[in-house]
Amino acid sequence: MILNVTDQLLTIIIVIAVIAIVGIGTIALVSKGRKPKTPYTSERDANDPPAGTGTLTEERPDTDTLPPEAPATGATAPTVEEEPALQLEVPAPVQGRLARLRARLTKSNNVFSKGLLALLSQDNIDDDVWDEIEENLLMADLGTEPTLELVDALRERVKIEGSKDPARVKAMLREELLKLVDPSMDRNYLPEPHPDRPSILMVVGVNGVGKTTTIGKMARVLVAEDKDVLLGAADTFRAAAAEQLATWGDRVGVPTVRSEIDGADPASVAYEAVAAGIDQQVDIVMIDTAGRLQNKVGLMDELGKIKRVVEKKATVDEVLLVLDATTGQNGLSQAKVFSEVVNVSGIVLTKLDGTAKGGIVVAIQRQLGVPVKLVGLGEGPDDLAPFDPEEFVDALLEG
Repeated sequence: MILNVTDQLLTIIIVIAVIAIVGIGTIALVSKGRKPKTPYTSERDANDPPAGTGTLTEERPDTDTLPPEAPATGATAPTVEEEPALQLEVPAPVQGRLARLRARLTKSNNVFSKGLLALLSQDNIDDDVWDEIEENLLMADLGTEPTLELVDALRERVKIEGSKDPARVKAMLREELLKLVDPSMDRNYLPEPHPDRPSILMVVGVNGVGKTTTIGKMARVLVAEDKDVLLGAADTFRAAAAEQLATWGDRVGVPTVRSEIDGADPASVAYEAVAAGIDQQVDIVMIDTAGRLQNKVGLMDELGKIKRVVEKKATVDEVLLVLDATTGQNGLSQAKVFSEVVNVSGIVLTKLDGTAKGGIVVAIQRQLGVPVKLVGLGEGPDDLAPFDPEEFVDALLEG
């Protein structure tokens, strides 16, 4: 009996010992898997995120005291992290744009640099050669009247000077072309500033010439000239036209006045844009209008209405007509009708590279008596340049 009790006690002792050993091992394993807790401190170094932006929060003791007072004026207060502001683009400087883009114009207009110079440098320039020179000029969209003037002037000079030196012939051709392009025309695209209101630019053109895109590029030109600009999205008929214009403006920090209603009265939108420009004291308000076909009388009348309504608030200083240079002589009829309706004061000639012919500059100016003020020579956002007659003629004669 005593033996049985002893055996039972021994068994109990063994079981207790086993349980104790297992428990100690388990505690050791759990402790090994945990990382020691590092107390939070307020000390920071240069690699830490700014105060108030981290994910850790400092534990505060329970207290009945009031929260600390707001920091005094001038003290740095904790700020809530915000999304980074839109990074505005910086347009390329205006000066030198045309020179930078000259190579594109050169490639598409070598009729002047190669064809004409080769013909004029021949040992014997007879009537057949002069006919060929005339044909080449007409193919370059120079227009009939300017072509005849240029040929007559060159014939007279070649006859008097009798020079066949290519350099001298090129110089003569340059001088006569420059006369046709007419450096004396006022090509200032920045209206004279007014002391009490913005300058008002109205931009018109037919469908499909890339008018809204051109206006966006023009806004970049004006911003590069350090002008404070506001855009008016008065093209209320084409879907997404206002959104497209606003996107161009946003990229350089230029606001856009637009209607949230599709098909809103464009004259009303234009008026509100001018009113906003006056209130915000901007330098220039530029108004986009819907593309119009010059043979649609109703639409052209509405364009005239926009101008009349705007002028109840402020005089329109400049009306710029956007023309696609690749349309050639067809663009002249467009220009003439627009000029009659809204008194066009300047031309923006787009797509002058590619298949366009440089002579269209002379033809348009001669037809309207209106200068080409800006030219587009590419698809880039800054591929719009103020027109410079000498740079232009030099580009025609290069290559």
